[in-house]
Amino acid sequence: MKKLKIGVIGLGGIANFHIEGILASEHAEIWSICDCNEEALLAKGNELGIPLERQYVNHLDMLKQSELDAVTIGTPNSNHFQIAYDAIIHRKPFALEKPIALDAREAAILRQELANHPIPHMVCFTYRYKTAIRYAKQLIEQGTLGKINHVYSQYLQSWGINEEIPLLWRFRKDLSGSGALGDLGSHILDLKRFLIGETVKVIADAGTIVKERDNLNGEGKGEVDVDDFCHVLARFEDGGSSTMNISRFAFGRGNYQRIEIYGTQGALIYNLEEEDSLEIKLGEDKQFRKIDIPNSFAANQMQSFFNLLNGKQDGLDATIEDGYINQLTLDSILLSTQEERWITITQEASNNG
Repeated sequence: MKKLKIGVIGLGGIANFHIEGILASEHAEIWSICDCNEEALLAKGNELGIPLERQYVNHLDMLKQSELDAVTIGTPNSNHFQIAYDAIIHRKPFALEKPIALDAREAAILRQELANHPIPHMVCFTYRYKTAIRYAKQLIEQGTLGKINHVYSQYLQSWGINEEIPLLWRFRKDLSGSGALGDLGSHILDLKRFLIGETVKVIADAGTIVKERDNLNGEGKGEVDVDDFCHVLARFEDGGSSTMNISRFAFGRGNYQRIEIYGTQGALIYNLEEEDSLEIKLGEDKQFRKIDIPNSFAANQMQSFFNLLNGKQDGLDATIEDGYINQLTLDSILLSTQEERWITITQEASNNG
């Protein structure tokens, strides 16, 4: 396989995950980096040994480089749309963090642009690459659980409890689109769709627990205008029902996920804290039992991106189409919290939000 020259756009927290994956692969190298913070850019460049001429403050300058094979996009949410759009225009394959845009209108533009001018790309729904999730998908598709009636899901963190954390971009709607919903809920929504199928209607409740935080410039406080938690009831296309509970205020939780799936012939429980695991209960079982997951289900997100670029993808990567449907669902949930009613997930319903 070709060794790929990868550019990293955005050097915040998620970039460390991208960089780690690039460095761990024999099929890629970090060719260039980009961030609007020149101090952070220089520091990371020195750490990685990237020459100054391949360190960029403006992503457009990076995208114009002919020797660059692809980029990862790990900026705040408000930049996802424009950078991805520019990557399409410049014909640079990309791995884009979620959510792919601030709303479904922007997501639809990316979707249409890629339909008109296709290039290899991936949306970074990270948990698709957990071994337990991939094994669960196969078991469900084989009919092991029968028809799925209920899915109960949680994604819980606790870091928001700390009121000393300032008004980061994640607490501002203009920079993030939504709070815990877009940050955590987008992952769970994608996993439920990945495993079960389409969600067609939702009703939700959300709220903000800490309503003000210190401004980053140290001058006074600013409003937190996104959700700290969100609880969602939903229906799948085939009539099954589901719940989603997400929060940044779940005391004691680090990065906790749990998805319980109940069918007519069996049940699965996916659990993630330190490691992902899978429990199952079938007809003859007296209780849930932890199951061993074959090594063949192991996957790595960044290596999967490189495989995609080299034409060796497994078909399980998320695309802009997946990101678009995810954004439609996010918008519908937000509309439901505002209007306190069931929302059918359609493009029209989202555009009214």
